[in-house]
Amino acid sequence: MEPLTLSEPQPSPQNSLPTPEKTYHVLVGVTGSVAALKLPVLVSELLEIPGLWKGRTDPVLHIDLRRWADLMLVAPLDANTLAKIANGICDNLLTCVIRAWDMTKPLLFCPAMNTAMWEHPITAHQVEQLKDFGYTEIPCVVKRLVCGDEGQGAMAEVWTIVEKVKAILSERDLLTQS
Repeated sequence: MEPLTLSEPQPSPQNSLPTPEKTYHVLVGVTGSVAALKLPVLVSELLEIPGLWKGRTDPVLHIDLRRWADLMLVAPLDANTLAKIANGICDNLLTCVIRAWDMTKPLLFCPAMNTAMWEHPITAHQVEQLKDFGYTEIPCVVKRLVCGDEGQGAMAEVWTIVEKVKAILSERDLLTQS
């Protein structure tokens, strides 16, 4: 998992004063999909909106991370981890954080797997299970996969993911200001 802190400039009441920043904590979970190759670009783009995680003090890491994060993004979410989350299995740091996740905070997931795996009937059931939990799917796309197959199953484009994260964070800000 890759913790990030996203900052967004806020308007200053006076032009001569420094502009304060709104800080967001985005926890990025990464699974074993080939789409993990996109992680450096995704993190780089998310960091355009930030600063970095400085450290932790709580010895119960998965609980500390769930408290720290304002939003969690799992990108890519492979078939194995999708199945674990849908069935409540928490046998590693990522699945433990998700199992302990504060359901009042957004959790976004980006499925990524081979087309044959994506088209298996259990996949749709597991994706729906995550959505029923209240998590937000950023749907996979059709393209030529690393294995050479062409079809549904590729992780959404980085810009799509970044725009969705920004939109959800902006929406949450509007709700908390009301």
